[in-house]
Amino acid sequence: MHYQTESWGSYMPTRSSGGDPLERIERLASENAVVIFSMSTCCMCHAIKRLFCGMGVNPTVHELDEDPRGKDMEKALMRLLGSSTAVPVVFIGGKLVGAMDRVMASHINGTLVPLLKEAGALWL
Repeated sequence: MHYQTESWGSYMPTRSSGGDPLERIERLASENAVVIFSMSTCCMCHAIKRLFCGMGVNPTVHELDEDPRGKDMEKALMRLLGSSTAVPVVFIGGKLVGAMDRVMASHINGTLVPLLKEAGALWL
């Protein structure tokens, strides 16, 4: 599978391994410093990708609506967050940061940049 590449970072093709959607999310989240689970038509997903790119971070983006198993992953993310909306979801350094509200709160209170530096996503 091939994803359209835009200016937001890496769009990763998915491997066709079976298994539990949550295990797959954990594996994908641990493969890069910043991982965003997104939907290509979601405005909040677009905003979060712009935030990271504007900071000089090159996130890996997994567009769930372009993944054959994206619906199962979306349900697993909703369970993980305890929310009715699954995207955007951000992992930094393999750890769940959360949805848009948590990422923006971290950005505003100054804790996002240290997380990014610790994960090796920023060097400034």
